[in-house]
This record gives sequence, C-alpha cells and structure tokens, in this order.
Amino acid sequence: MSRPMEKNIAVIGAGISGLAALKCSVEAGNRTTCFERSDNVGGLWGFTDYAEDGRASIYRSVFTNACKEMMCYPDFPIPDEYPNFMHNTLFLEYLRLYAEKFDLLRQIKFKTTVVSVKKSIDFTETGKWDVVTECDGKQKLTTFNAVLLCTGHHVYPNLPLQSFPGIDKFKGQYMHNRDYKEPARYTGKRVLIIGLGNSGADIAAELSRTAEKVWLSTRSGSWVMSRVWDNGYPWDMVYLTRYQSFLNRILPRALSDLLYENMMNKRFSHENYGLVPVNKSSRKEPVFNDDLAACITCGTVVVKPNVREFTESSAIFEDGSVVDNVDVVIFATGYSYAYPFLDDSIVKNNKDKVSLYKGVFPPKLEQPTLAVIGLVQSLGGIPPTADVQARWAVNVIQGICKLPSKETMVKELDEEENEKKNWFGRSETLSTDYVAYMDELSSFIGCKPNLLLLLLTDPKLAWQVFFGPCCPYQFRLKGPEKWDGARNAILKQWDRTIKATRFREVPSHTEYSYIIKLLFIPLLLAVFMAWLNL
Repeated sequence: MSRPMEKNIAVIGAGISGLAALKCSVEAGNRTTCFERSDNVGGLWGFTDYAEDGRASIYRSVFTNACKEMMCYPDFPIPDEYPNFMHNTLFLEYLRLYAEKFDLLRQIKFKTTVVSVKKSIDFTETGKWDVVTECDGKQKLTTFNAVLLCTGHHVYPNLPLQSFPGIDKFKGQYMHNRDYKEPARYTGKRVLIIGLGNSGADIAAELSRTAEKVWLSTRSGSWVMSRVWDNGYPWDMVYLTRYQSFLNRILPRALSDLLYENMMNKRFSHENYGLVPVNKSSRKEPVFNDDLAACITCGTVVVKPNVREFTESSAIFEDGSVVDNVDVVIFATGYSYAYPFLDDSIVKNNKDKVSLYKGVFPPKLEQPTLAVIGLVQSLGGIPPTADVQARWAVNVIQGICKLPSKETMVKELDEEENEKKNWFGRSETLSTDYVAYMDELSSFIGCKPNLLLLLLTDPKLAWQVFFGPCCPYQFRLKGPEKWDGARNAILKQWDRTIKATRFREVPSHTEYSYIIKLLFIPLLLAVFMAWLNL
C-alpha cells in the first residue's frame, strides 16, 4: 500500500486536544503547524490570576475529575509519583512533558491568534482553507490542506441574564464563574451560586470555609459522585469498564436505571440532600465533588431551587423562599460553543446547534478537511478521546478512511440525537457513552481491542481489558501507531494506583484472609449438605 500524500495541516489550540492532534498529524507524516494564542501549552489548565478574553479560565484549586490512569494519553502514562487525581499545576506539567517527549514544541507558534478560517476559492475541488493569523500586530494568510479545531468549550461563558428578572436592579456583585479565582476575596460575604455543575459545586464547597453563608441554586438537580469509589479506588477505574458498558446495553432500561440510581445513592441519599435530579435516569455527566455533602450536612452550604427573580439585595426562589442581603451572585451556568474565526453555518445546523458527525466532522462540507477535536463530552478523560478522534480525523483527511455520504451522515446524526436524548436528557453538550464511542472510532482506524483473540492468546490481558478499567492504553494495543508498552501498562495499572496513595508500610492481612476463606469452605459445605437433607 502506497504511503498517503503529505498534507499541510493547521491545528488551532495547544491544549489537551491540540497536542493530541498535533502529535497524530506529525506521526502520520504531515507538515503540521499549531497556532496557540498564549505563550505556553496547556490551554484550560494554564492558570492565570485573571480571566483573559478568548482563553479558557480556571480557579486556583481545580483538580482533575478523572484519575491519572484514565486521564493520560494512550502511549504516555502519567508519572508514577503523581497522585491519582492531580492539581491543575501538576497536570499542566504532564502536558509539557508530553509535548517535550514527542518534540511538539517546535511545531507550535505561540502568541499567535487565529483571526479567520475560510474556504479557499477552489475549496470544492481541493478542500483547502485560508487561515489568517496575527502575531505581534502583523497578520499573515496561509493556505492549508486541512484544519483541526482544538479550542475546547470552556472559552465563551454562557450568562443567561434574561432568565433572571430583576438582575439589572441587583446592587451586589454578579459574575460568571470563569472570573472566580480563589476564596479570600469573599471572606465574610453572603454568596449565591447558580448552577449545580462541577464548577458550581466546587466553588460552593470552597467558599463555605470563608464566606458568611453560601447558597447553591439548582434548576434540575444532579447526581454527585465522589472521586473515591469502591474500596477507595478512583471512581472511573471501577465504573468505566467494558463489562459495565455491556450491562447497560443488554439489561432492560428499567433495571439499568434502578441499578444506576442505587449506585449514585450509595454514598448518601440525594433526595434527603435536595440534590436528586429531576430526570433520575438521565446519564448526563454527574458532578464530581468530595465535600459538598459534608458542607450541606454541616449547614455551610444550603441547596435552593431555581431563582425566580432578584430584587436590589435579595433572591426570590421558585418555592417562594427568600434570601436577603446577598453580596455576590456567581453564575456557574456553563459555556457556549463558539468559533468566532469560522462561519457558524459550517459546524452548526439550522437550529443553531453544533452538529458534527461522530462529534468530529461537519456533515455537509464538500470536502472532509475540517475536523473538531475534543468537543465531545463523556465520563472518560479528554486525552484518550482526543487521541482517537485525531487519529481518525487525520486518516480521513489523508484518504485512508472514508466518510459516508452527506445524506447518510445527516440521517445517522438525527438517529443518534434521539438516542442521546433518551440516555442523557436534553443537553447542549455533545454527550456520549465513553466506552461505546471509543470503540466505534477505534474500529474505524483498526485499533479496537479484539477481545476474542485476546481471550485465546492472552487470557490475563483479556480479563483486564473486559472487567478492568477501559483505560487509554487499550487503544494502542494494536493497529497503526500501536505502543509496545500498552500491555504492561494495562497489567500494572492497579499497582500504580495503589503506589500513588500508600506511602507508609502497613502489615498485609492477605495471609489471614486466605486462612479465613479456607475455614469458611467446610462451613459452606455443611450448610449445603443440610439444605440437601431438608
């Protein structure tokens, strides 16, 4: 098979998705240039003391919600000495290590803003794009064979002030959570947070230690999960498995919903805490927070329904209750999808919603030479998702993989939209099931694990692939650009997880446990014999 023709590809953004796209494009032999408006890699994970226009913004205390075994790139494990869940500064360091390991920095043009991305005049025949960039006040136009958009979805805040009558009369301070940085400036304040997502819950719990009082308003509720799950292991290593995904597909929906609800309520009753979602069966992303339940039970955070209206100093809620003397309102109301440098009609449908085939390709383009990487939201980590998306996108751009016809893609999108509403409820996000999505895209490029073959040739690995975490390394076991260290990384993942938490030697109880089990066998036999004689 002849080698695909080298392409000239632009990558926009040097965050998690941009680095994955850059590496995959270079790996495939393309001339690739990455444009990054800041002076470093990391995107969202690069903390700044203030929010900058056009850049994602986080608060100082942000930690990852996925553990390091599930939040890494598939061919570059996070160092053993890193904790299972990482502070933003530590995860940013990992991204820098990744960029250095694969020699990506020389392909990145820092402090360079993308001004516009437009179809070239001969786009229908060539699929080329004219990209205008600006650096040091000077603009430059470059034509590329393809463009990979990797700017994420935490840049442009959604501030729905029209939904909150009276906010224009409110004399206190109000802001979007992207402007929140740390709790010190809110000491002694009475703070109302609107929105029960990860940011809203994090900020509420953090402010509860310094503010006079914190209220958390939610319109529809949410499941709240702890990062620490069964037997103290990270939640995603226990829950995100092929076995669990298989059960979700084969069990009747009513039984699946019941098991899901029971799992979510295992730590505490969401109903008793006023958090239970309106649609309890919806599988939209839960909130990950280890402190919120404790704050509620200690009275430092009070959960309230949606705000009906504001007065000069108060908030009136839909149940008629009132909170007076509010000093600060923080809108943790998410973000809007926007690409100001690109014609909206390319990535959005006639309902003004982002519409992408498999969450990557605009379905109606004459040529499949523009792909969006890292926009899909699932319970899995972004690095492995971006990696498999980028590998597939590059293969399509190079002509190795083919997309269906426009009509087929639009039809599949409509069918998937209905299915996603059934599972994830009405949501503006591109939600999907992590395992099913990763398997589908990896099958396009020939790197989906073959469980039957593994069972016959490597049963130990097959067991871990099916019953263990659906970790990123699984998608570099075989196929193009496979990683020779993938098998060992899968078999050693539990050891690395324990190593990250146990820094004090403790006596092992394994021997005693084994003796107890041996003694328990005769008792079971005696009970069984007694049952036979009844």
